[in-house]
Amino acid sequence: MKVVRADVLGFCGGVRRAVEIARQVSSTAAAGQVYTLGPLIHNSSVLDSLKERGVICLESENSLDKIQTAPENSTVIIRAHGVSPAVEKELKRRGFAIVDATCPHVKTSQRKAAEFAANGYTVFLAGEKDHAEIRAILGYVQDAAPQRGLVVSSPAEAEAAATELYHRTPDAKTVLIGQTTIRAEEYSGIAERIRRFFPSLEIVDSICGAAAERQRALRDLCGEVDALIIAGSRESANTRRLLSLALEHGKPAWLVETATALPAEIGAYESVGLSAGASTPDGLIDEVEEALKALVRD
Repeated sequence: MKVVRADVLGFCGGVRRAVEIARQVSSTAAAGQVYTLGPLIHNSSVLDSLKERGVICLESENSLDKIQTAPENSTVIIRAHGVSPAVEKELKRRGFAIVDATCPHVKTSQRKAAEFAANGYTVFLAGEKDHAEIRAILGYVQDAAPQRGLVVSSPAEAEAAATELYHRTPDAKTVLIGQTTIRAEEYSGIAERIRRFFPSLEIVDSICGAAAERQRALRDLCGEVDALIIAGSRESANTRRLLSLALEHGKPAWLVETATALPAEIGAYESVGLSAGASTPDGLIDEVEEALKALVRD
């Protein structure tokens, strides 16, 4: 079997930055506890290493309900996905020191969403409704102008939402902002459906360059191999998108979270491509590659 690695692998800049911030805070914080609001990264080994440093993961914003008051000198790290202004205000009210590790690309989307909403635009957000990044950006829209945010996850949802808006407000000013990891094909498809009703739709170039490069590398890889393995967590939106992209290119593909989870049938292919999500550590990628190569030796 020939194993071919994608030419873009390992942590993306936003994830790497968040992990480095967490490690720095855990080593320099005062006596108080250090928390992250939600899993800092979709990888259990990295989360375990942070836990060993004393960093406690609050599973979601709702976990704040378990902490009535912050222990003295306690710190909350906002992960790369960001949080809404309402959540940040609640953190401050409870007395936490806040370290903001929001990805700069996400921060830009938050700022632009708030500005457009404040200027009277209806803001279409393209992405997964329950994803932390989209919830946070929607929070910025609602903080600036309640009821002006619409989340759409597909071209069909975009058309339905645009139809309803057109019937209510045919002259509405509209803008589209996408989840930073959305695929370009998804984003353009959603934009096309909205433009049927609102030809003057403004489109923010919000896709992270690193995510686009990772997807480009996977497309290139699809032309070189018979099957693909995507290493990463099923909780990671960008990792799931890589899997769907491989399948759409007609390639047998599997998402594996550990090197021991390789499917038995992968050994039947002469060439296998290896890609990975933005939150997949280099060590796990290497382990998966070695496991693939071991199939040849066995």
